[in-house]
Amino acid sequence: MYKVMIVDDEPWAIKGIRNAFDWDKYGFEIIGQFKSAYTAWDAIKANEPDLVFTDIRMPEISGLDLMKRAKVEGLDIEFVIVSGYAEFEYAQEALRYGALDYFLKPLDIDKADPFIAKLAMHFSRRSTARNQLLLDALTSANEDEIKSFLPLPDDAAVYYYQVLTIYFEGENKNIRNLLSLEGKPVHVVEVEAGARKMLVVLMTEHRACLEGLSDKWVLNKTGIHVMGVSSISNQLKHMSKLIKEADLSASQVFLEEAGGVVHYEPKLHLVKPCIDEIHHILLGNQFDDVDAYIKGLQAYFRDHHLGMSEVVYLWNQAVGILIKAYSEELKDMELEFLNYSEIKERFEHFESLCSFLHEVLDSIRIGNSRSVQEGDIQSCFNRMINYINHHFEQKLYLKDLSAQFFINQVYCCQLFRKNLGKTFSEYVSELRIKKARELLKRTDLSIEEVAIQAGYVDYYYFNKVFKKHCGMTPTKFRKS
Repeated sequence: MYKVMIVDDEPWAIKGIRNAFDWDKYGFEIIGQFKSAYTAWDAIKANEPDLVFTDIRMPEISGLDLMKRAKVEGLDIEFVIVSGYAEFEYAQEALRYGALDYFLKPLDIDKADPFIAKLAMHFSRRSTARNQLLLDALTSANEDEIKSFLPLPDDAAVYYYQVLTIYFEGENKNIRNLLSLEGKPVHVVEVEAGARKMLVVLMTEHRACLEGLSDKWVLNKTGIHVMGVSSISNQLKHMSKLIKEADLSASQVFLEEAGGVVHYEPKLHLVKPCIDEIHHILLGNQFDDVDAYIKGLQAYFRDHHLGMSEVVYLWNQAVGILIKAYSEELKDMELEFLNYSEIKERFEHFESLCSFLHEVLDSIRIGNSRSVQEGDIQSCFNRMINYINHHFEQKLYLKDLSAQFFINQVYCCQLFRKNLGKTFSEYVSELRIKKARELLKRTDLSIEEVAIQAGYVDYYYFNKVFKKHCGMTPTKFRKS
């Protein structure tokens, strides 16, 4: 919600402004109203609202002076000037000084809804631009760039940092209120990272303020599905690492839908028995044990409360073992080392990943004598490619497409390699990034809107994929 304050020395005018607009509908929340401009100024400095509706002429401080003071203080606050017809030229002067807009008294109710809708669009676009710049800065290795976006005093001694990745069940909430941080010496920076995803950076000079803080949340009362919690660091250069830890922790929903508060606690050593079992199956030619292994694998991860770090470790170790043992047989399959974001993009959930491993091991056991030249299968594959070309902006999983077009998933991986010279994931990513590049060049859509239209609901992941393909972030690409 965008925070709003109303300042006018006439009570009837304040009431008129409050009643004229459908604040909730457009995401605004009135956090204060003041007849005294002096009192209002103290509240503005203390609460830093997003928007201030202020009368242009007041006996103590004029609306124009409030604007000037905010600018001198470096406050990132927008002002809407409210004036009478006789003060119209004065209002125009305020616009020259940077007022967002003006509204004439008495308020015309018919114009109220379009006016507030225009303000909401402005804040939405401003928020989008800010989020993108923040993401670029926080994930960079440049400490000065990171500092420029964080509310740290120049003389800050030692600061402690922690990052939360939050997936909401509904509309994003006010984090400071949810964490009950009012009055506590903790700075909060919120970054929208998706339609229902938020990155939260917590900063304080007192480490104790962060320890155990996230466990105080009552998830079923806050509308939060899952919250990933990073470790705590006093090194700003670790910011990118903390973001990754929080994101990995929140990815627990890949394994189980329940959600909750998930702390970053890697347990990679517990995956070793699972890796050893793959060795046993392959080296001992014990393929009859595959069914039991896959079923046991899912139960083992569940019983030991293993998370996304362990999934990544399992997958990459398994891929390494399989390629080493059966390099010729598996050369055309989609067996590649993946990070956690790529795994979530490729597989719908852990069960799907296990199912794919099962099919790979089965294909080794029974061999594969089919040829790409088989007419029926090739025809099905061509129809699949056509479908992907027209639906790549949607969520696509190879398992679902294979079933839809009647092709074995493992064999489908081979068809991608032999027909297109790339994996399914590479093919879809190239289509999406090509669309994103075109939108960035030819439209003025926000980066978030570009990501969605290209097929990415997670802006943080879109940033990473785009940079991997293009060598720069979407923001820098657009500027270039």
